[in-house]
Amino acid sequence: MQFFDAVRTCLRNYATFRGRAGRPEFWWFMLFATLASMVAAVFGERINLVVTVLLLLPAIAVTARRLHDIDRSGWWQLVGMVPLVGWIVVLYWYVQPSQPGPNRFG
Repeated sequence: MQFFDAVRTCLRNYATFRGRAGRPEFWWFMLFATLASMVAAVFGERINLVVTVLLLLPAIAVTARRLHDIDRSGWWQLVGMVPLVGWIVVLYWYVQPSQPGPNRFG
C-alpha cells in the first residue's frame, strides 16, 4: 500500500474499528498524522490543536485495526499508557508481521 492510498483508506474509515490494517497502512497514516501536525504547528497552536483533534479518531481506529491484524483486541492499545514500558510493548506489537489467513477479527 502506498502513502496516499493508506491515508485515503484511513480517512475513509474514519471511525471504523472493525477489520484489519496491515503494517504499511498503519505506518503511512502515522507518518501523515505526524507531518500534518508538524505543518499545522508552523501556522499556530490553534491550527495544530484542530488538526490533532481531527486526526485523533482515525489514528485510534487504524491502531485498533492494526492490533486486529495481529489477532489482538483494539483495547490493547491502552497498554501504551502504562508508564515507562507500555509504549515499548505496543511498539513491539505494531511492528509484528500480519498474521496470515483469517483470524477472529476478519
